[in-house]
Amino acid sequence: MYPQIHLHVLASGSKGNATLVEGPDGFVLVDCGISNRELARRAAELGLDLGSVRAVLLTHEHGDHTRGLPVFAKRFDGPLFATAGTVGARKDLTGLAFSIVDHSCELDLAGMRVRAFPTSHDVADPMCFRFETDDDAVGYCTDTGVLTPEALDLLFGARILALESNHDARMLAAGPYPAHLKARVGGEKGHLSNDQAADALRDLVDEDTETIVAMHLSQENNRPSVCVRALAEAVGAVAADDAWTEARTPDGLLSICAAAQDWPMTVW
Repeated sequence: MYPQIHLHVLASGSKGNATLVEGPDGFVLVDCGISNRELARRAAELGLDLGSVRAVLLTHEHGDHTRGLPVFAKRFDGPLFATAGTVGARKDLTGLAFSIVDHSCELDLAGMRVRAFPTSHDVADPMCFRFETDDDAVGYCTDTGVLTPEALDLLFGARILALESNHDARMLAAGPYPAHLKARVGGEKGHLSNDQAADALRDLVDEDTETIVAMHLSQENNRPSVCVRALAEAVGAVAADDAWTEARTPDGLLSICAAAQDWPMTVW
């Protein structure tokens, strides 16, 4: 694939999420769960101009994905997209001028075709997305306990695959969370584990896939090195550094890394 879409993860984790997907005609902001000041600071750190944001997409209503949007929306005159369930679930969203879509919608945004698909999370009506042009594709999926058939279909073969790899099942089981929270996180409406994400890669990766970005890592129940190692084993990759923060296949055609809660990253 010829790179026409770029991924800029500004924050990924339980304390706040925000990602800019860069297309030929600007950015689409996926979720806005950090403050406007922090959003601007992290975008500037990557050399990105938030004035080029053309639209906002919300995956679901949890505060770590939405809490910064009311302030951001005051200075933004582009469209906001979410499902009716997402908007209706939070009082601070109902007053914003959303364009309501369903979780299987198709949109043309920033020079990209955006195709939504349903996810499985303990919220009203969540969704995630495939961004594509004629020559490029980015798959984006977080906050789901299982990958729905639609997700498997639309994530397949993306050049950049941003996929949740939230927790290590053994760390979760042995960790400090109460039993009900462990069941929620590890359940079908919770979050994908490292092992679940690794298993999915066998069905999602093809010759067009160049970068896998592990998303929404738990700070309590995961580590980048643990996550990257698990994903690497699924695709035959080996460590690219001593700390296992990045891995590559021996032919150098596929790399694996992990997005972070506290610092931004770009995948070109």
